[in-house]
Amino acid sequence: MQVGRSNYTVNVTPTLQVLTEGQIEAIYHSALGVLSETGVRVYDREGWDLAHDGGAIVEDVNASEESALVKMPSWMVDRARATLPQRVRVIGPAYADGTRRHKMDLFKNEIYYGTGSDTPFTIDPYTRKRRRALYKDVKNLAKLAEALPNVDFFMSLGITQDTAVGTYDRWSYLAMLESTNKPVNITAVDIEGVRDQLEMACIRLGGRDEWRKAPCFSLYIEPVSPLSHSKEVVQKLLFSADNAIPMVYTPCPLAGATSPTTLAGTMVQALTESLFGIVLSQLRKPGAEIIIGGLMSAMDMRTAVYCYGSPEMALLSAGYTDITKWLRVPEYETAGCSDSKCFDEQACMEAAINITTAALVGGNMIHDIGYIEQGLCSSPHMLVASDDIISRTKRLLRGIPTDDGAKALAVLDEVGPGGHFLAHDHTYQRFKTENWRSPLVDRQVHADWEASGGKSYQDRVHERMIEILEAEVEPLLDEKMYQELRTVCEAADARHKGEELSVSMFA
Repeated sequence: MQVGRSNYTVNVTPTLQVLTEGQIEAIYHSALGVLSETGVRVYDREGWDLAHDGGAIVEDVNASEESALVKMPSWMVDRARATLPQRVRVIGPAYADGTRRHKMDLFKNEIYYGTGSDTPFTIDPYTRKRRRALYKDVKNLAKLAEALPNVDFFMSLGITQDTAVGTYDRWSYLAMLESTNKPVNITAVDIEGVRDQLEMACIRLGGRDEWRKAPCFSLYIEPVSPLSHSKEVVQKLLFSADNAIPMVYTPCPLAGATSPTTLAGTMVQALTESLFGIVLSQLRKPGAEIIIGGLMSAMDMRTAVYCYGSPEMALLSAGYTDITKWLRVPEYETAGCSDSKCFDEQACMEAAINITTAALVGGNMIHDIGYIEQGLCSSPHMLVASDDIISRTKRLLRGIPTDDGAKALAVLDEVGPGGHFLAHDHTYQRFKTENWRSPLVDRQVHADWEASGGKSYQDRVHERMIEILEAEVEPLLDEKMYQELRTVCEAADARHKGEELSVSMFA
């Protein structure tokens, strides 16, 4: 330990901050003003009644569309923040040995990476062609996530389009449970879908008491920008608060379309929408666990698409992370995604930049790894490559220690001028931990690279992906539990009997 110096500052990790405290406060107080003066529209009577009972002003009730304008004074936000948990924990199910190994402790500057969800399309891992996502794809993508060491949580990365429309969320969750024991961030069609998936989670964990000890999933809830909260959104929020489900309340405004074209204006709107979710959750149950954030980006005015790989998205995500850290509330970040239509140089470039930005700014639950095509398509290649990029980024986060051992003064003295360090114990003891290495990155000389097949990075990623998919693994579910979980899905199908199946699910 170094002594003898006062006011000595060490950067244990490199850091990034986009907004100053003054800018954060300006955005926060502007959002308070929008929430109290402009208000938000709520499409659920129970929701606006709860807000009214808690002190909100409710006006402009529209009986035909069952909505009301809700205005919350600033003191309601202050009161809600007083009971808002600063830390949210989600732990995946147990393995055969009884251990729940995969944990997320979400609080300031703790980073975890995971996938996105519900893409209508996917890239077939064998043909490399774009097609509709099916049950087997969600299962395969979950298997990849289970094997990749830098993927901490999983979202479905596909919609099971070989199931009934109204119950695809249950089947997606079953596919995930078949292939991964990592924490999951689920989506749900409606409150019935949340209820069924909670039942499935309790079956998987061994009962409601185990759920209360540590939930194994969080629930994705998305308000409707600008400044609207649908009936389904409010119902999911209230059900989550009642049943100890950590909720990810995440607006997705599009600058220039569903939010102001300026980045600051978009953040003000997103924060207004998030603050409503915070207040309503704490009114329902003080201490209810909520994670806020948002997939914020700008609309490309030439193509009218929602950009997933733009610098504006990275800036908005980073700025919003600064705000949530100031608020002391866990945050839902975006990274590992691209606007490219395939796994190519653009995909890697955009993913690398937004993965690194999200880590340096200290995002918590960093999602959308594996997304391409503005979130319309999932790519197993992108998932494997992103795991590699995250590994590289984590090396950046380790920074440069400057303790005596790292400065190697004694080693320099021993080797002296004109010597070399290859045979020194210090080199042998430290090179593996000091220097980042990847099984996918090639550093051979050209002749050796040619002799080993001359494979590109895309080739190596593809081989690694196929290796994982074809590896024999122990089933995570025994037959009895699988059938019990499947019964929940089939019961949901029976309630939605009129909806046709497009193809055989298990073909």
